[in-house]
Amino acid sequence: MKNKEIVGTFLGAAMKQDTATMRQVANADYIQHNPFVPTGLEPFIGLLPVLKEHGTYAENVRMFQDGDFVFMHNIWKNAKPFGADEMVAFDIIRVDKNGKVAEHWDAMTVLVKETASGRTQTDGPTTVEDLDKTETNKALAKDLVEDVLMGKNPSNITKYISSEEYHQHNPQIKDGLSGIMEAVQYLTSQNNMFQYTKIHKVLGEGNFVLVISEGKWNNTNNVFYDLLRFKDGKAVEHWDVIQEIPTEGLAHNNGMFGF
Repeated sequence: MKNKEIVGTFLGAAMKQDTATMRQVANADYIQHNPFVPTGLEPFIGLLPVLKEHGTYAENVRMFQDGDFVFMHNIWKNAKPFGADEMVAFDIIRVDKNGKVAEHWDAMTVLVKETASGRTQTDGPTTVEDLDKTETNKALAKDLVEDVLMGKNPSNITKYISSEEYHQHNPQIKDGLSGIMEAVQYLTSQNNMFQYTKIHKVLGEGNFVLVISEGKWNNTNNVFYDLLRFKDGKAVEHWDVIQEIPTEGLAHNNGMFGF
């Protein structure tokens, strides 16, 4: 099976409480980076009855692959065990050289019904295009975060983001470059602008690139997952999940990064 199929089988088995299949396709020492889920396959399996009790399940919106990594954009329903009835998440699973599910990272946020742009946090295109431009788009996404979000050369924003088309899915920001500028102005006036400090991983497939970063917001340390869609060398769409990095009640010491 291809890595996407392996991951799909594993997640499908988890939703069905099919522990035999889970044990077949995943390593016993499955490494967990969700801070509240125990590491290891058996401890994860031990949580499945809680999900079953609440009727918790995931709807996959997008699934991409970059080498050993499969990264997904998901909506979690009946997700009270994770913090709210509906959650939006990015999930990343690493498949090892033996074709076994080996490691998992994620970030989750509450689904917002009314957004500044009128778009949802997950709608928009899902089809991968421009496979020959994967590495170029990954480099563009990395440079965008470094220049604009980390403050290296913020005036270069129009070098990376289309001034003609920019669909925004962050629930608090409007469409277009003007929406970004308005949000920056407001957050700066509140002394609460996002502060990106480190890029941990850049994953891409064709015109979609996911950047996983660390930084500060609301006086807390956060993980930032930014998914960008590129067209003709410019970012034309953006989805994200921002999650505070917890320091208490941790199920393990693996951290939310460690790629």
